[in-house]
Amino acid sequence: MSGDKINLERMMHRLNQLALCSRGSRGITRLSFSRESECANRLVRDWMREAGMVVRMDPLGNVIGRYEGRRPGAPAFLIGSHLDSVIEGGKYDGALGVVAGIEIVQTLRERGLRPDLPIEVIAFCDEEGARFHTTLLGSRAMAGMLREEDLCARDSDGITLAEAMRSFGLDPSRYTDAVRDPQSVAGYLELHIEQGPVLEREDQACGAVSGIAGAARCRFRVEGRASHAGTVPMSLRRDALAGAAEIVLAVERIAGRMPSVVATVGQLRVFPGTSNVIPGAVEGTLDVRSMEDEQRQAALKEICEEAERISRRRGLSFTCRTVMEAAATPCSARLVQAVEEALAKRGLKPLRIPSGAGHDALAMASLTEVGMIFVRCRNGISHHPDEYVAPEDVGTGTAVLLDAVLELTAAETAEKFLNKAVKGANTP
Repeated sequence: MSGDKINLERMMHRLNQLALCSRGSRGITRLSFSRESECANRLVRDWMREAGMVVRMDPLGNVIGRYEGRRPGAPAFLIGSHLDSVIEGGKYDGALGVVAGIEIVQTLRERGLRPDLPIEVIAFCDEEGARFHTTLLGSRAMAGMLREEDLCARDSDGITLAEAMRSFGLDPSRYTDAVRDPQSVAGYLELHIEQGPVLEREDQACGAVSGIAGAARCRFRVEGRASHAGTVPMSLRRDALAGAAEIVLAVERIAGRMPSVVATVGQLRVFPGTSNVIPGAVEGTLDVRSMEDEQRQAALKEICEEAERISRRRGLSFTCRTVMEAAATPCSARLVQAVEEALAKRGLKPLRIPSGAGHDALAMASLTEVGMIFVRCRNGISHHPDEYVAPEDVGTGTAVLLDAVLELTAAETAEKFLNKAVKGANTP
């Protein structure tokens, strides 16, 4: 069976329905553990059941649908992506991968086919980290990487992750129950929009991902002294916002000297935040990424040292703590090969593209072998209302995903994987 059998009209309809699960009128805003995320979860659960899957929600709110294979008790091959969004993002980021996974299973069921290995489709919660600045929550929990202190993370309203989970009907004390046994998993493949310009430049609908950049997310605080805006001379001020502004420029300058590094200050909160008071404190976020972990670590160290120098010179204090760190992750050669063979089958070049963006595959790599397929997006735009993927590219990317999954769950391939897994488990 080839990927030409997928129902593209059904996929586009589902993507449009998910886009309605959003707050506000501009773009897509679907934060984790919100009414909008429950709306999306409900749709996905219904579609999974329609596709013939047994559906459950794990203790972190990940929605999981299982399509049983012909081999009872065999490890499952996982297909996944996320349902949450950034604020005013696009409708394809994450959602496309979830809808594509469901479409693959529904196509198999409609053709009366069952793979040798079971397939599980996962709609992860909170990949973006837009609400709690603790990215990859659902996939980290599944991979056994979530920490108890992560449950204390707060959103802009002061609500902790644990409190948000309780409001969602979940028990945060059971977060370790989401951890999967590595022996129960045969691999993980994720389809995602590229969020960059390479595929468009190469005039190709999709390509294989070679690896995912390492990332560190930090929260910092610059503290000065709040004073009356009209009575304190400029030379006597300890303005936390002026210091933070200089630090932001230092971040840009330091990262700009390192070709493999990108760094972003994405959020600043000013206290007390009134027009006639000199800012006494500023809290912000820092995101540093690179395909080279040593370069990323060196950049973060230099940024913090320079921020401390700026703060001392201005009579301020600077503190910074890392809330998430992940090493650069190469994709599995086995899964990359399967994707490249699927590309060749459709007359496409075996393009390999590194991912500067983080994805759930980054966390899942500590659990199992991972691979990714990127799909072209117009002008490389993502995390923006103008994000767009042509329907024909949606169809091609999903067809490549289906062909790769069929190969990876076929009897001969499954036998090789299972023999390798048993051999590895028996190696002292």
